[in-house]
Amino acid sequence: MTSGARYTGTSTSLIEGWGLERLTPPSRLFGANGLRSGPDGRIYVAQVAGSQISAFDPVTGALETISPKGSDIVAPDDVAFDSRGDMYITEYYDGRVSIRGADGSTRLLRDDLPGANGITIHQDRLFVNECRVGGRLMELNPAGGAPKVLLDELPMPNGMEVGPDGKLYYPLLGTNDIWRIDPDGGEPERVAGDLGVPDAVKFDSDGFIVSTQVASGQVLRINPRNGDRTVLAQLNPGLDNLTFLGDRLFVSSFTGKVTEILAGGETREALSDGLTWPLDLTVGPDGTVYIADGTFLLALEPGGGTRTLGMLFSPGWPGYIRGVTAVGNGEFIVTGDGIVSRYNPAAAESEVLADGLEALYGVAVSHSGTVVAADLGAGKVYAVASGEARVVADGLAEPIGVAFASNGTALVSEAGAGRILSITASGVDTLIDGLERPEGIVVHDGTLFIVDVDAKTLIGVDLETKAQQVIARNLPVGAPEGVTPKPLLGLPPFSGPQGPFAGIAAGPDGTLYVSADAEGSVLAIRKVR
Repeated sequence: MTSGARYTGTSTSLIEGWGLERLTPPSRLFGANGLRSGPDGRIYVAQVAGSQISAFDPVTGALETISPKGSDIVAPDDVAFDSRGDMYITEYYDGRVSIRGADGSTRLLRDDLPGANGITIHQDRLFVNECRVGGRLMELNPAGGAPKVLLDELPMPNGMEVGPDGKLYYPLLGTNDIWRIDPDGGEPERVAGDLGVPDAVKFDSDGFIVSTQVASGQVLRINPRNGDRTVLAQLNPGLDNLTFLGDRLFVSSFTGKVTEILAGGETREALSDGLTWPLDLTVGPDGTVYIADGTFLLALEPGGGTRTLGMLFSPGWPGYIRGVTAVGNGEFIVTGDGIVSRYNPAAAESEVLADGLEALYGVAVSHSGTVVAADLGAGKVYAVASGEARVVADGLAEPIGVAFASNGTALVSEAGAGRILSITASGVDTLIDGLERPEGIVVHDGTLFIVDVDAKTLIGVDLETKAQQVIARNLPVGAPEGVTPKPLLGLPPFSGPQGPFAGIAAGPDGTLYVSADAEGSVLAIRKVR
């Protein structure tokens, strides 16, 4: 299927008196991770968050979805091709390596490689590593059999390649350097160190290493003989991988941007960036909208576009962010991988408020300062105070969104049961039922607004009369029609299971901001005067 964006669906319709505005354009990809030039002259882009692989034609700009969400491939991180044109794929979160034949068939090669990430093929020899603390670098036999372990106990190896000298070159995120080893045996050698956290290496036509630096955003050209380096381009942090198409160099970013590196440090945007999800939303006291996008916390600029407040690898980063609420003074309460934190991106500081929980999603703070967080993994809702997380609701079916009514009552969307619950000192009661999959919820001016993901609707409920009204239909949220996404299990330092979460927030003027996670945009839905 060919598409200019990652999601196509029926246009959103609203009831009379309401209007819709897209504050960010739909994303074309679910982020961009591994890149590899294919035998057909296109660039293949692996997208972990979307469980998707796309082929990009840099001449026409066309994108074709090769392996869509819901297929047998889950969380693809990197790809490589053999001489027959078969594509080998690492599936990072599931610890798998799969093969997609040139005829479109798929078969599983291995499912016991936790953190399977970097992959390369040289003279039809297949090499894979595990991007985790204590990871292995291995040669796999495509016909089956036990892996041949070349190295183990590596600190997070990543995208690798065989050089002109026949050595296998691999970066180590954990030690900030690049190494090589003879794949037929021998001791590893350090090639270059003190970099900008290298996460991928390839070779140019002159035999020099070219490496992306995830933390610094630099694209480096490194002499493999003496480690001397030059900066080919300075981009934003969050670079992931690279590929050559002839002598043309392309690099990928977490945001989904693919950039061509030109001579003299110049660059050209080949694919524009966008949001990977988005997940939760919040509105600051001044009306600024903030977006939790997993490995990024972003602010919406008044004139359009986003500004990065913090990201993975930035100082003080609290970890993968699913839930977020602004509490003033540039601070946020955020949830992620079992942790509730107070995060101040400007000061590059975060403080853990509660730890040891499971898959936390929505978070809300009452007028009195009470923090409530939903734990989808444990089926619980917690009140967080004084470094402790006290259970206020238990035995729930996928609690995900939380909000406070004006009287201080905590509300939670129980996505797996299709209902909204109220939580008080006397217990838990059903407030609204009969929904399909409610996720994000927010209360404004006595009305509870609900994003029902499976119904793809925005619903308003008068909390006094309980009267309901469907405000919007065919929202670009959740999975495409007929698709059942497979869970993204996650692996440190990434939280798991990952997303999705169609969040919602309300501005002071009553504007509703909705995470259109299917298409990767933020929607503003407001009454039309």
